[in-house]
Amino acid sequence: MAAGWRELSQAQKGASKSAPAYSRYVNRKIGRLFAALAVPLGVSPNQITMLSALFTTAGILLIALVPVGLGAGIAAAVLLAVGYALDSSDGQVARLQRSGSLAGEWLDHCVDAVKTSALPLAVAVGLYRAQIEPQWYLLVPLAACVIGASTFFLMILTEQFRLRLGVKGVSAENGAKPSILRALLVLPMDYGVMCWVFVLWGIPQLFLPVYALITLGAAGFLVLAMRKWFKEITALVREPKDAS
Repeated sequence: MAAGWRELSQAQKGASKSAPAYSRYVNRKIGRLFAALAVPLGVSPNQITMLSALFTTAGILLIALVPVGLGAGIAAAVLLAVGYALDSSDGQVARLQRSGSLAGEWLDHCVDAVKTSALPLAVAVGLYRAQIEPQWYLLVPLAACVIGASTFFLMILTEQFRLRLGVKGVSAENGAKPSILRALLVLPMDYGVMCWVFVLWGIPQLFLPVYALITLGAAGFLVLAMRKWFKEITALVREPKDAS
């Protein structure tokens, strides 16, 4: 396992400049541990992706179907966090085994896309079943669903446009050192933080305002990101014309 850990450390890809703190400093290391355990067992990246989906689905179902309570919230938080760590480890195993494929990347994105919408919808269902007051608060997880799905789609679309225009994604690989301050500022967008917020699931007077603040932060990030991405794509499209 120690040898596998060293190989995984050497096989790490550069961190994205926009990666939030938990995802960068905590989740990747836990994912590396899972990867180090999986490699000697011959587990494939796609199998890890599906295992991640199982843990995440279990956590989402707990939130939606089990009565609101501290036990259900803590269990859901652990399941979601393990699923997220496994989501990080599949790519690390693929790089180490040199078994990465477009099909595997597609599967990974499919799981991410489903959980992005399913988790806030589960929150809405769970709060509705608990007859939470005020009822208008149910609009918050519905808004979170729209924000999350929009952010995920636009990030993927922007990256595809960059590739089409011959521009690499911004990461530590192309010489840009990730900013710790930026990683902390984008914590509301960190899925890992969202996972652990559910330890408050059984305390509505804490969970509701915290979840609302995270949703508000995610909305602010989306607005700023859309402006940045639009200006970036516009500039990239104009560059060939300016050069001529």
